[in-house]
Amino acid sequence: MAIVPLSYNFRSLFARAGNTWLTVLSIAATVAVLTGVLSLKAGFEKMFASKGRDDMVILLRPGATSEGESGFDRDRTEIALKEIPEFATDASGKPIASAETYLAALLPRLDGGETNIPLRGVMQETFAVHGDRVQIVKGRKFEPGTDEVIVGRAAHERIRNADVGDVLTLNFTPFRVVGVFDSPGAYATEIWGDVDRIQAALEGRNFSRIIGQLAADADVETLKTRLEHDRRIPAKVQTEREYLENQTGALSGLLMFIGSFLAVIMGVAAVFTGINAMLSAIASRTHEIGILLATGFRPWAVFCAFLLEAAVLGLLGGIAGVLLVLPLNGMQTGTTNFSTFTEVTFAFQTTPSTMLTAVVFAIALGVLGGAWPALRAARMTPTAALRRG
Repeated sequence: MAIVPLSYNFRSLFARAGNTWLTVLSIAATVAVLTGVLSLKAGFEKMFASKGRDDMVILLRPGATSEGESGFDRDRTEIALKEIPEFATDASGKPIASAETYLAALLPRLDGGETNIPLRGVMQETFAVHGDRVQIVKGRKFEPGTDEVIVGRAAHERIRNADVGDVLTLNFTPFRVVGVFDSPGAYATEIWGDVDRIQAALEGRNFSRIIGQLAADADVETLKTRLEHDRRIPAKVQTEREYLENQTGALSGLLMFIGSFLAVIMGVAAVFTGINAMLSAIASRTHEIGILLATGFRPWAVFCAFLLEAAVLGLLGGIAGVLLVLPLNGMQTGTTNFSTFTEVTFAFQTTPSTMLTAVVFAIALGVLGGAWPALRAARMTPTAALRRG
């Protein structure tokens, strides 16, 4: 069973360069949109889920899905900070744990307009919990009990009055910016200040969450079960990794929906472009098809030959689409985290899996566009094809 030589297919693509490039560019545009959205999704998920720790736990109010909707009063907070044995302790025997307040502040952006920036009131123990994952890169830490704040690197690059020495007004209370900090996760998009002063400025009394570093021999599952039914300090316990993974759900789902929707709409157009290109190729090559069939090539060989051409068009379109998006890799952008309704800043991440998905999708578009024309070519009879040619 002979197959049509590959050289025939490639010579055909070059012979009808106009139709070839039209199809490739149509598929490339579709793939570029899909790759861009998938890169956004990958960047958002990497910023959150890949930065979480398994030796740090986060306590939320039972039923809360994020710290923005969680709350602990001061009495329960004090009990949790002092009486949870699973928390690691420092050299003096003090638990490495902290309570935090989380709110959103509407602040002006450097490029105009306003946006919700995460505002976190923290105890000094928060820095001990995070260790060297939170680094001051400019200025210094805020002093406890003062109206001073430090600004995350990503927030510093996007909002006004966020440099060292500037004053940020939070609910009519001026706070002096004394430092800029960096962190490998979403904390770099936040503003941190003393928890008591932040609560006073924003007229809040409750804490949003409690965090702590687990002791080396602590069993997190035991802690989850015990606090779930605890009468004094009922709490939902998650490791930091689990918590951050849960925060990506809403926006990741939205990005996937948008990417899929646009890919389908533009993909339909790309498929029809491929169909037209292949039908045009068949119409101009009926004599060649007749010769192939008359010289012993079976219909399935002709079908595979034309389907291969369509797949190559898809492959070329996929590669072109990925190349169009690659310059965006690492570029910073911002959007709203629908779990907390605050702005988060992250980078496009055009990962190998993203590129592979895009190229496979492009090949599928090419095959879909070429299947019917290839079948039409395979169903021709030698005499009819030679007569038409």
